[in-house]
Amino acid sequence: MFKRFRRVRLNDKLRGLLTQTKLSTDDFIYPLFIKEGEKIKTEVASMPGVYQMSIDEILKECETLKTLGLYSIILFGIPETKDSVGSDALCEHGIIAKAIRTIKEHHPEMFVTTDLCFCEYTDHGHCGVLDLENETVNNDATLKILGEQAVIHAKSGVDMIAPSGMMDGMITAIRTALDDAGFVNLPIMSYSTKFASAYYGPFRDVAESSPSFGDRRSYQMNPANRDEALNESIEDEKEGADILMVKPALAYLDIVREIKNNTLLPLAVYNVSGEYAMLKNAGSTGLIDYDKVMMETLIGFKRAGADIIITYHAKEAAEILLAAKEK
Repeated sequence: MFKRFRRVRLNDKLRGLLTQTKLSTDDFIYPLFIKEGEKIKTEVASMPGVYQMSIDEILKECETLKTLGLYSIILFGIPETKDSVGSDALCEHGIIAKAIRTIKEHHPEMFVTTDLCFCEYTDHGHCGVLDLENETVNNDATLKILGEQAVIHAKSGVDMIAPSGMMDGMITAIRTALDDAGFVNLPIMSYSTKFASAYYGPFRDVAESSPSFGDRRSYQMNPANRDEALNESIEDEKEGADILMVKPALAYLDIVREIKNNTLLPLAVYNVSGEYAMLKNAGSTGLIDYDKVMMETLIGFKRAGADIIITYHAKEAAEILLAAKEK
């Protein structure tokens, strides 16, 4: 009887030798949400284990991350004051600029990426300067301030920029601004294929970034459009992005593979808040084995073609990986 498949599965060591897709702490970027103030560490009800933290608490969190072998983070800011153009994001004394400088001073080995957008900084919750006539974002006016924001982050010492606003031409504008300011070696990881997804709900709780009117469908992508998804990422590659991204991850693994098959650039996925919250809630009620489903999900992202996984699960996954090494 033909038993080739069974023969290579029977021995645990042989299964290990033949495992094609493996996770490492080097695969993960961990999101951190920074709020003005001191001694703030507030858990978000819709995202158990995820916190809004002041900079002093972020420094403690970085120490914890390093003990787990996690050295890559992405920062989101929650300013004290918001206005129509997101002025805090355009100021060298703004929350993110201060956080970059402080983290790099105390934890220089941390690789710091910043989310580059305006939804967290504007009083209307949209991702740039408003076009009031059409009730959407003014694309070209927003490109200008995206470049300004990127240069402020660069001067503060950031290691990588991750623009997420889905403005047409944003990579060209940011790359030009960075190059003109002398930051020619600063990489851009573009949210190149970002869908107008219902999976973002809990993120808007933690980042305090819900739109005050309308939605973001005029600039984020239609979840039904496969070809457009590929075109968005290919266009960002042409404009000079160094790393591409698909967001969300779980419901879009076909898009991840499609992009991976059509580019040689590294590819990231963002394992978003709704995906995280679903597993957390299912695990807390005993519907699933949380650890096993979490790790299977992360493996799925890599198998589909992701080189980098931005995930709120990073700390838990790192603990499991470290425990496996110690056995």
